[in-house]
Amino acid sequence: VQLQASGGGEVQAGGSLRLSCAASGGTFSTNAMGWFRQAPGKEREFVAGIRWSSGSTIYADFVKGRLTMSRDNAKNTVYLQMSSLKPEDTAVYYCAVATTRWFPVLAAPTSYDYWGQGTLVTVSS
Repeated sequence: VQLQASGGGEVQAGGSLRLSCAASGGTFSTNAMGWFRQAPGKEREFVAGIRWSSGSTIYADFVKGRLTMSRDNAKNTVYLQMSSLKPEDTAVYYCAVATTRWFPVLAAPTSYDYWGQGTLVTVSS
């Protein structure tokens, strides 16, 4: 299974970006997908997750309505629409897919079986 994340870049504070992540390769069951991020010198942290069967989403507390995760079932792709970006949102954003756990804990990195390479988001003040 390969995950291809894209859409990162540099934006000024208050701006917007949309990240995409497409899963492909082999035969697998997508049970959930998630976004995590890792800022320089910090640990990887959960951003958002979506259950594939229901489309239900959860977000980290710091999101506060600024980020929206969505999916395209046909394309096995998820999106992360980010708005009102802040310098503290600067990080490498990773997408991940859970294929073996039927009801994974979305916020737990251990729930996910495959990870993308990450896409860098830089927010300047």
